[in-house]
Amino acid sequence: MTKAKVAFICTHNSCRSQIAEALGKKLAGDVFESYSAGTDLKDQVNPDAVRLIKEHYGIDMLANGQKTKTLADLPAVDYVITMGCGVRCPYLPAKKRVDWGLEDPTGQDDETFMEVIKEIEDKVLKLKQKLS
Repeated sequence: MTKAKVAFICTHNSCRSQIAEALGKKLAGDVFESYSAGTDLKDQVNPDAVRLIKEHYGIDMLANGQKTKTLADLPAVDYVITMGCGVRCPYLPAKKRVDWGLEDPTGQDDETFMEVIKEIEDKVLKLKQKLS
């Protein structure tokens, strides 16, 4: 049985969607494949996201090859999950579309950032359970 492919989509593919991709790979890689992309890219993955994910989860997002990507960089996916940034994605075929409604922690303190990261972790684990 092939694993489902899940795309996490955000406006800039620099923070929330990147966190979801990293946590998806680590926490649910046995159930689904994780990808991320954006509709309008930033130059780099958010440095606070990179730092906090490395400190708290031992994941080196940059060493693992994560970089900002557009929707055109995605393979065909089964699930599209938007992060709550009001992204109006061009049509991206998928079996299911969900919006997680997450606040953007960019520019916030570490405590606020970690609250969003923990929320993403919880949602990734619930998705894993649902797809198992």
